[in-house]
Amino acid sequence: MEDSFMNLYPVTDPVACRRDKEKLLNQHAVAIWIYGLSGAGKSTIGLGFEKEITELGFMCRLLDGDEMRTGISNNLGFTLEDRHENIRRLAEVNRLFLNTGIITVNCFVSPTRQIRDMAKSIIGTDDFVDVFISTPLEVCEKRDTKGLYKRAREKQIPNFTGITSPFEIPEKCDLEINTQSMKVEECVKILVDYVLPKITLKK
Repeated sequence: MEDSFMNLYPVTDPVACRRDKEKLLNQHAVAIWIYGLSGAGKSTIGLGFEKEITELGFMCRLLDGDEMRTGISNNLGFTLEDRHENIRRLAEVNRLFLNTGIITVNCFVSPTRQIRDMAKSIIGTDDFVDVFISTPLEVCEKRDTKGLYKRAREKQIPNFTGITSPFEIPEKCDLEINTQSMKVEECVKILVDYVLPKITLKK
């Protein structure tokens, strides 16, 4: 008797597989990369966005630094090399979600252009939505909700972005949001309005 397993393959066509799952979910998956200084408002905007589009019927997964560093990246520190590896791992996780048709929202400092370019190259330019939260350092430091800037100024936290480690402003991005003079709801609406046409599945 012919062994039917001889005709099976361990890997299916990821493009066709993703297309089928996007049709099932009635959405087009993208990776929204929200980055900026600590205290800029990344996670607050990301959570608000996730809530809004979930209520609109989209399936979305938010990923942030705290979650990554207590799991997949719990063996990494905060040197630029470790940050690079952390983002590389995150970008690969994004690819898995995208190939399952799920929209991802990423809230990470992502301090250098090289790190952000690497994430974009892994995920794919067409699937990468570059969102820079451009809130100035002095505003972020004044908020200091976790007391991190104070500790960094007192040299208790090494390699702290914006204080003892660099943050590189993007030369260009898809969307820039400055939370200095806007309410959370306004910032979330700007992001929803920009992303909605990209995640709506075209018939």
